[in-house]
Amino acid sequence: MTESQKWLVFAGILFAGLLVYLLAPVLTPFLVATLLSYLGDPLVDRMENRGLPRTAAVAIVFVLLLTVLVLVLLLLIPAIGHQFQVLAEKIPTYLGWLQKNAGPWLQHNIGIEPSFLDWSTLQTTLQEHWGKFGGVAKSVVTWVSSSGLALVAFIANLVLIPVVTFYLLRDWDIMVERVRGLLPRKWEPTVVKLAKQSDEVLGAFLRGQLLVMLGLAFVYTLGLWIVGLELALIIGLIAGLVSFVPYLGFILGILMAGIAALMQFHDVTYLLWVAIVFGVGQALEGMVFTPLLVGDKIGLHPVAVIFAVMAGGQLFGFVGVLLALPVAAVIMVIFRHVQEIYRHSGLYSE
Repeated sequence: MTESQKWLVFAGILFAGLLVYLLAPVLTPFLVATLLSYLGDPLVDRMENRGLPRTAAVAIVFVLLLTVLVLVLLLLIPAIGHQFQVLAEKIPTYLGWLQKNAGPWLQHNIGIEPSFLDWSTLQTTLQEHWGKFGGVAKSVVTWVSSSGLALVAFIANLVLIPVVTFYLLRDWDIMVERVRGLLPRKWEPTVVKLAKQSDEVLGAFLRGQLLVMLGLAFVYTLGLWIVGLELALIIGLIAGLVSFVPYLGFILGILMAGIAALMQFHDVTYLLWVAIVFGVGQALEGMVFTPLLVGDKIGLHPVAVIFAVMAGGQLFGFVGVLLALPVAAVIMVIFRHVQEIYRHSGLYSE
């Protein structure tokens, strides 16, 4: 690559970043549609390989994706709202239990005086802010309804996502081949190789790890529900969805479930049942979910994932969050390629 070509690539990257920053408000539905198309394309390809026409396969996968999303919205959102309502009602009880048990324990073991924490002020503050939290969705709906332009934009985005998803799924392979055909012939083999490696990393993470997270969320929620925990759904979902960081979901979930169990049942024997639930979840993750659904193709370090998501959100908002993992996967693959070139260079062997 000549010096002028390097500067051209650098200018292209800067221009693309500026374009994303300026168009962020209108890019969200297209990025969501691209993500859904990327997740659904392998299934469409399998159906097509078995003799089903591409359009028919796309229609089946499209209806399947839409059905799953609608069911999630209809079933989970009301249930989560009910759980938050239960938690809001239990706050005084939980704080009373903490004041009675945690205060003396802190004084006896750490030397912190009970007066260090103003429990009444803490209770009042939590109840005020938690009450406001319940009205956030209602406020958003009211704002959208009262603003004609916002309502039109909201409806347009809802309509755009399924429409764009359908067309991207139908023409995915065609678009990939057209992009490949535009590559300079000298760069084409290397770019295709890096693209395939990026697809393996990103596909394994998005498809495999997402299924692992959902599987763990289901196992944790079901187990805590069998134990009788009132906040089983919230704790199970949180523990499952943050499990892309090894052991974080387990540690966070068992702490939240343990505290909730003590406050609800006032019996330490329930800690054993909570530990069994999360132990079963960890065993299933290590022996079933991860080997079956993910394998060893991810290669994205958990810290890199967290940093990528946070950096993308800081730079480009929600659009940056959506772009974070694909960009991180590509950067990681390119870095490995550069590292490989360096190891075979004369500079490394000197």
